Amino acid sequence: MRRALLLAEKGLYTTGENPRVGACLVKDGNLIAQGFHRAPGRPHAEIEAIKQTDAGLIRESTCVVTLEPCSHVGKTGPCAEALVDAGIARVVVAMEDPNPLVAGRGLARLRDANIDVVVGLYSEEARSLNRGFITRMMRGRPYVWLKSAASLDGKVAMPDGESKWITGPDARRDVQRIRGRCQAIVTGINTVLADDPQLTVRHNESGLVIPEGLSAEQPLRVVLDTQGRLPISNRLLDAEGPILWVTGSHCQHPMFANGRIEQWVAPLCDGRIDLKALLLELGRRQVNEVLFEAGATLLGSLIEDRLVDQGVLYYAPKLLGQTARSLYDIAPTRLADAPEISIQSICEVGGDFRLDWTLGTRA
Repeated sequence: MRRALLLAEKGLYTTGENPRVGACLVKDGNLIAQGFHRAPGRPHAEIEAIKQTDAGLIRESTCVVTLEPCSHVGKTGPCAEALVDAGIARVVVAMEDPNPLVAGRGLARLRDANIDVVVGLYSEEARSLNRGFITRMMRGRPYVWLKSAASLDGKVAMPDGESKWITGPDARRDVQRIRGRCQAIVTGINTVLADDPQLTVRHNESGLVIPEGLSAEQPLRVVLDTQGRLPISNRLLDAEGPILWVTGSHCQHPMFANGRIEQWVAPLCDGRIDLKALLLELGRRQVNEVLFEAGATLLGSLIEDRLVDQGVLYYAPKLLGQTARSLYDIAPTRLADAPEISIQSICEVGGDFRLDWTLGTRA
């Protein structure tokens, strides 16, 4: 199963709306075939493994797979049926598929065919690999990453807005790995106007490995722009990849004519884009994981609304002082109201520190 999980991780940057799955076929204690799901429309992990070896050798073998074999017809055929037809004797599954179209039906089909089924081996590792897919299936929205970078005294920019670069190149490359696993990146219009970012994934310079036969794709870049202030010319539009312009009302933009951007008019909450509605819309668009890279106001709203699933904070060994701009725009009136976080890990990334955190549970 550890090998199957490593195989599944090869699809970290390319499976899109699908789960990351790896599979191994074992017979008489020997690995006879293996596979992983590469991208939507491509063979699932079990099928890729089955195609690698002789049909006679597969009979009476064991399939070790990180996710319950599917039982429905989507862009590909049902894997559970393929395992039955191949004469597999035993299937070891890390976790049940949370997709309502499957949700135990694949396991039931295998058992109906008198195949021995074991479920739960390395389930936590499998769930971690597919946290986005699970969140979308269970909650209808993507798994939310919040990335920020600050000095040791919690500042993100000088008083005039200068912020390039607080962290070093190693931390910035690490951010690319987070971007690469997400199907969407969200920012606010103030960040676009102030920093003119591209918000793309630099696959080659960051060492992100794309499976053979596939091309690197850019995530959906989402700009929250309540008043419709997106400039006609900016680096966001110049870079490759789809753009979703989220506004509070119908607005015109010259880039509509050539299809460069798509507009979605979002419901408002207190005069701002309703973030919960936004996440549900991204879920409908089959986004499993979304990264928010934005200013203090938007990130602060995510924290206050308790919408953050995974926070990543890069700390640089700098002190910017009391007049510099702060990290998150939150304003608890009492210490007891201050959001608490649970620190998961702290590690060095070049000359900086990476702190992974989640929101603590409320008392």
